[in-house]
Amino acid sequence: MPFWINLTVGSVSFAVAALFGAALIPYLKKLKAGAHILEIGPRWQKDKEGTPLMGGFMFILSTVVASAVGYLMISTYRRLHIVEAPEGALLKLALGLGASLGYMLIGFADDYIKVVKKRNQGFNVKAKTLCQAAVTVLYLIGYHFLYGRTSVVFPFFGEVDFGIFYYIIMAVAIYGFVNAVNLTDGVDGLCGSVTLVYSAAFTLIFVLLGNWEYSAFATAVAGGCLGFLVWNMHPAKVFMGDTGSMFLGGCVVAMAIASGLELLLPLVGIIYFAEAMSDVIQIGSYKLRHRRVFKMAPIHHHFELSGWSEYKIMFVFSGITVVAGFLGILAAAIYAG
Repeated sequence: MPFWINLTVGSVSFAVAALFGAALIPYLKKLKAGAHILEIGPRWQKDKEGTPLMGGFMFILSTVVASAVGYLMISTYRRLHIVEAPEGALLKLALGLGASLGYMLIGFADDYIKVVKKRNQGFNVKAKTLCQAAVTVLYLIGYHFLYGRTSVVFPFFGEVDFGIFYYIIMAVAIYGFVNAVNLTDGVDGLCGSVTLVYSAAFTLIFVLLGNWEYSAFATAVAGGCLGFLVWNMHPAKVFMGDTGSMFLGGCVVAMAIASGLELLLPLVGIIYFAEAMSDVIQIGSYKLRHRRVFKMAPIHHHFELSGWSEYKIMFVFSGITVVAGFLGILAAAIYAG
């Protein structure tokens, strides 16, 4: 399959996201859908008070549009060259995209309560958790019927079949990483740039694995994140909100699971993992020892309070993801070859 299809998909996604931003931001300002910055954050973050929220709709729209374009291009190419499509390719793509949109709806409810209902804490934590659990269960049910795989590939050791425990392990991993991506959205450009690199890495991983539908999906997410960064680089003109970060969380998880190399999730997504674990460590340490390990959690705030600029945090964290992505691509190449 020619790589120019991916380039086209990425370009379409970038253009849709960037151009949509020009119309969306004024509309969000008109709705007074501005972010409220809590007092617990770094004091200079208060300068961002009122920045429009829910800008994630830029890359959500672009991902859906570009993924559809990519699927049509791949299907057309296969018909012209008499190449048979993998069984259930469209359904598998729809499963990952559908789960991402499901998480997006939960994030949107959170943002809506914050900016329209003016309740700073957003969606009730228990209700939010139950909704996330419901989407996760539905995703895993779909996964069971479309994939039916219960084994995990361990590099250099082979596959280990976990049976029914696979679904329990993946439910925990999905919930954790969806929320980890949400935690990563705390500095201008950070979540968008890290997810851009993560998705670019998975674009190549899926090419190596011959999964062209998901390769186009990963490219669509990467292009959408790049288009969003046009508006989200420091100083941000818009935030993605939980609407966007929850959607990206679903995409991040869907890519790793669809690759059949689930261990790439904590590898290529090492920044998400670090963000979540810093929160867990901070809370655990304070409850057990009444002492904090970090100046503030998640960890990007620790570096922020240590004097790092938002640009430096974004570039360093994205650079780490580049290295992790390269290792993920290498692991996929070994597995495929």
